[in-house]
Amino acid sequence: MDNEASSLIEEQTPKIKSDKPGILGLIMSGVNWLRMLSNELHWSFVMGVISVYGISQGLSMGLSRVTMQYYMKDEQKIQPSEAQISMGVVRFPWVVKPLWGLLTDVLPLFGYRRRPYFIFAGLLGAISMLILSIVNGLHLVPAVLALMAGSAGVAVADVTIDACITENSSSHPALASDMQSLCGLSSSIGALAGFIISGFLVHLVGSKGVFGLLTIPPALVVLVGLTIKESAVRNFSYSRVNEKFFDATRAMLTTLKSQHVWKPCLYMFLSLSLGINIHEGLFYWYTDGKGGPLFSKEIVGSIYTIGALGSLCGVILYQNKLKNRPYQDLLFWTQLLHCASGMLDLVLVLRLNLKFYVPDYLFVVFDEGVSHMIARIKWMPLLVLSSKLCPTGIEGTFFALLMSIDQVGMLTSTWAGGFVLHILNVTRSEFDNLWLAVLIRNLLRLTPILLLFLVPRIDPNLPVLPSEISKTKRDHETLPNENIEMANLLDSS
Repeated sequence: MDNEASSLIEEQTPKIKSDKPGILGLIMSGVNWLRMLSNELHWSFVMGVISVYGISQGLSMGLSRVTMQYYMKDEQKIQPSEAQISMGVVRFPWVVKPLWGLLTDVLPLFGYRRRPYFIFAGLLGAISMLILSIVNGLHLVPAVLALMAGSAGVAVADVTIDACITENSSSHPALASDMQSLCGLSSSIGALAGFIISGFLVHLVGSKGVFGLLTIPPALVVLVGLTIKESAVRNFSYSRVNEKFFDATRAMLTTLKSQHVWKPCLYMFLSLSLGINIHEGLFYWYTDGKGGPLFSKEIVGSIYTIGALGSLCGVILYQNKLKNRPYQDLLFWTQLLHCASGMLDLVLVLRLNLKFYVPDYLFVVFDEGVSHMIARIKWMPLLVLSSKLCPTGIEGTFFALLMSIDQVGMLTSTWAGGFVLHILNVTRSEFDNLWLAVLIRNLLRLTPILLLFLVPRIDPNLPVLPSEISKTKRDHETLPNENIEMANLLDSS
């Protein structure tokens, strides 16, 4: 039966042809792939993914990561552990993604479910970046709140485009991996461009000047809201919004009770939270002249550029060679390689690379490229799996819930890393125990391998959810019975 389903999916998958050899053939293959996606899913959807993932997230992430790190270090003058905690707070809007998902699924505004939320997200992001760029002497608390507002703008745009993606994954299951690859490619290319110019921009105009430039990506999100194709919602009763919120919540809880759902969710949370994040400690060490290599802003930006390039290579490798591998097999090897690549940081911090006459910069860029490539390959099957765990009718809400679980895992990892840095007394000028923090992180990266039994061992092109959960009904045009999309889920309990 599985073989018949696989054959059917393969027959339904549009073929991408390119008769030209070499680099030109690769470029034409990419162009034809985008053209195919535009034909199958509409050009405004493809543009929306590229704008949100590539520019609002990718490019902005590349610029804001370096900018925020220097802003916290040089403007706010806080310790690595404090910076680590602050970065976690900034990402809190991503933890409450189900709220944004619920809003996009059950509360249309001005007759649309998606468009107004893109516009709101863009305006929120632009205003918050503008405040950071023009207000002098901003205290740490309002600065973090402004950064959190900007993060909320990106999160709302992200959950809204994710809702569009999961809807298309339900109607075009054979293109689910292609859509996630488009997201990954857009994000990686955008981040690559952002990191390339980040160090130079911070050096030229300062962190506040870069915040001013970061008002541009949210403006493009507003444009997405104005152009994306979406059917209007008619005959919607706002008096029943509370009831719809309640039904959507019940539908999510009902879905989570299925072992086909809660087991992968538990794995994703634990695999992220157990690999503690100590990046701020490494960043402070990178830019220290006493214990570290004293990298300049331009060099730091170029290091992150190589990381983004490695991430892009990971997406390409996954799309062309690995996307059909069973989830368990791919996650086992990538997790093992993830731990091994982390040992490169240990070699660097202990300065063992200098004993073999390998310069710090050369070693760091190799470390960054390899680590990000492996991390991206590890992340891609989890995204594909997440998109297939979403029942029809509450796609945006449930995918947001899954991503929220991931964000809680990453937030736990970030705060746990800050706690480890604090306990080991890694400060702005003391890095004697940084190697121990790296070692602890690397050993913890092995633990998710023991949890792979929670992940389904199936072909990633096949559905994950049983039919009684996955098949619910929604009508975007008219909603005479507004809660019918939740009915099958609730009845299945």
